[in-house]
Amino acid sequence: MLSPKLTQYKIVLASGSPRRQQFFKDLGLDFEIRLREIEEVYPDHLKADQITDYLAELKGKAFENDLANNEILITSDTIVWHKDKALGKPKDTEDAFEMLRNLSNSTHQVITSVSFKTNENVTTLHDYTEVTFAKLTDEMIRYYITNFKPFDKAGSYGIQDWIGLVGVTSVVGSYTNVMGLPTHLVYDFFKNFKL
Repeated sequence: MLSPKLTQYKIVLASGSPRRQQFFKDLGLDFEIRLREIEEVYPDHLKADQITDYLAELKGKAFENDLANNEILITSDTIVWHKDKALGKPKDTEDAFEMLRNLSNSTHQVITSVSFKTNENVTTLHDYTEVTFAKLTDEMIRYYITNFKPFDKAGSYGIQDWIGLVGVTSVVGSYTNVMGLPTHLVYDFFKNFKL
């Protein structure tokens, strides 16, 4: 289904996320995982998708001069955007609790940027999804954090987890975007890929 031109390329996914890796498998893409440690810090003046675009591209810069000419590197970043503030991964249990309490009984946006890098150029795409939570009691929040330990997730939650099943009342936009990868954008990029 994807561009036959892709057979000339090697796809490199720079993500340790099991969810993103599974999405790539589900899309039928052959890929190699290559990881680099970077400090995910961005300038204070950036807002919303400017943050995720910046961080996705920053992750790609860690591979500067390390890509073969036939390699396409994919990096990505996800944040929860709520009340004009970015929520990343929680630092600890208390931070996770405060994040979820703030998201309770309100609507927020999940923003994911995906960056495609070759030795010639970089293309960065992003997607927004609106997620609404019902009122979450402190007991529900504590139960979720204790049993699901969402410390590797932006906004302290995974929509595919228990909290998504009992607490999310509305999703407007891509569901997979909330899980960390707007798969339709990845598919469209590779479908229309030009040499």
